[in-house]
Amino acid sequence: MTAPQDPATASQVASRPPRLAAIDLGSNSFHLLVADYQNDRLEIVARHGEKVQLAAGLDEGGILDEASMARGLECLSRFTPLLQGVSPGCLRIVGTNALREAINREAFIECIRAGLGHRIEVITGDEEARLIYLGAAHALADQALADQALDKDHRRLVMDIGGGSTEFIIGEGFEPLALKSQHLGCVTFTRRFFADATITDKHMRQAELAALSTLAGLRSAYLKLGWQEAIGTSGTIKAAAAVLAAGGTPGPGEDVITREGMRELRRRLIELKHLDSVVLEGLNPDRARVFPAGMAILGAIFEAFELESLRYADGALREGVLHELMERHR
Repeated sequence: MTAPQDPATASQVASRPPRLAAIDLGSNSFHLLVADYQNDRLEIVARHGEKVQLAAGLDEGGILDEASMARGLECLSRFTPLLQGVSPGCLRIVGTNALREAINREAFIECIRAGLGHRIEVITGDEEARLIYLGAAHALADQALADQALDKDHRRLVMDIGGGSTEFIIGEGFEPLALKSQHLGCVTFTRRFFADATITDKHMRQAELAALSTLAGLRSAYLKLGWQEAIGTSGTIKAAAAVLAAGGTPGPGEDVITREGMRELRRRLIELKHLDSVVLEGLNPDRARVFPAGMAILGAIFEAFELESLRYADGALREGVLHELMERHR
């Protein structure tokens, strides 16, 4: 027989704010974000991410290998203790490009469902872009409120370079005006253009030209729509901003990447010559081998969209998922 619950304990449980959680099954990394929803705001209580590189386990036929799935399941087993206190209706798990591409994804999804007891959504590229924009917009709004300078009519180009895809969004306030996901990823480009692990000007330019070719169909429409500010989110762009800041590259701020800074970083990477030699102050070692490919994609973005600078914002897919969960609880 179950012992009767202490009234004081029951009262504490009833008064506890809803705990929300988002898991992003990315092509390069898996991320978990847990937050309490109270006073109409999200209070972050846990944040964890691990490199899994699902996209590296995809063969040319779209088969995801056993080793990649095993890495993913091991990572999720470490996420599980952080989900204590999260009810099923307060958790959302989303898969992105690598799972969109994997023709045997259902076997992996079933293993995740068995371990976590929760369904997994493999979202479309446009849905991923929408959630990325939502996360970035909220992060920018929080910063603007802190600066007392919120401008809802300020138009932004937001981009997120992932392991298997890159999302581009133009929006105002919290509303996206244009959404697009492109097949440009730091993991897939590493396999395609840096397979021998050497970093040369030729390899960098081949990757840049491939990215420019992919962006050709998007470029004119986005330039016509226009924006006042370019924003980048997530790991690749965060790493570029951190490396440039740590290296003392001249610029308008530590979260801002300039065209001049990109040229300098490209030169430094070519001087390193090999992926195993990519050791830079400010760069997480887990990201080192995919960093040159990520910089080639970012360099092409600067070229295609005629950017002079790009600002990093700390809000992306998982934050967007959490904010949408918060709206549901409202």
